[in-house]
Amino acid sequence: MTPIKNVPVVNRILVVDDEPDIAELLEYNLIKEGYAVRTASDGKKALDIARDFIPDLVLMDIMMPNMDGIEAARKLRALPDFKNTYIWFLTARSEEYSEVAAFDIGADDYITKPIKPRALMSRINALFRREAQKSDPGLQVEIAGLLINRENYTVELADRSVVLPRKEFELLFFLAQHPNKVFSRDELLQKIWGVDVYVLERTVDVHIRKLREKVGEHFIKTLKGVGYMFTDQFD
Repeated sequence: MTPIKNVPVVNRILVVDDEPDIAELLEYNLIKEGYAVRTASDGKKALDIARDFIPDLVLMDIMMPNMDGIEAARKLRALPDFKNTYIWFLTARSEEYSEVAAFDIGADDYITKPIKPRALMSRINALFRREAQKSDPGLQVEIAGLLINRENYTVELADRSVVLPRKEFELLFFLAQHPNKVFSRDELLQKIWGVDVYVLERTVDVHIRKLREKVGEHFIKTLKGVGYMFTDQFD
């Protein structure tokens, strides 16, 4: 597809879908919005392209030939270059286990088909606006041997590195910035995912569970019926 001229390129987006009509529709609309776009028709091709293209966002179908989206995303997350890449799944599947599996491997969003291009473009634009508006990127938080560095998105715990996908990192950093303060699931969804992004409350639960597995359960407490709290006061 011929790019539309005179539109400034801002961020790189990889579209992965085995349905050509969907891939072309998304490519066309994304280029109009000023993004650099590459497409792939399955997970294996997506991995090959991603290694050279280094996308800021991957829009990934789940059910594809050769390698499905879940496996492709898992392999991407295992590579250092993609620990901060956003991964959004695009799928017609609505079963709960698909959504849980997506978040388990570090997905940042989950969008069901049929896709509404204008709404999707609005969400993507909002995502990158939030990224551009983030202040104090060099802030660090250090609590009880846990060092969280916002400048390079690294986490160290007792002198070992902890690799976190971007949304897990942002959730941990936000909670650690406000120790001993309780946030409801809805508040965390708005702070981390934004008011213009629709994700279910259990998304927060999945990310909290993954954080506890990686940094330890003692840092994040659950207040039943209220929400979650990062604590620096251990029993």
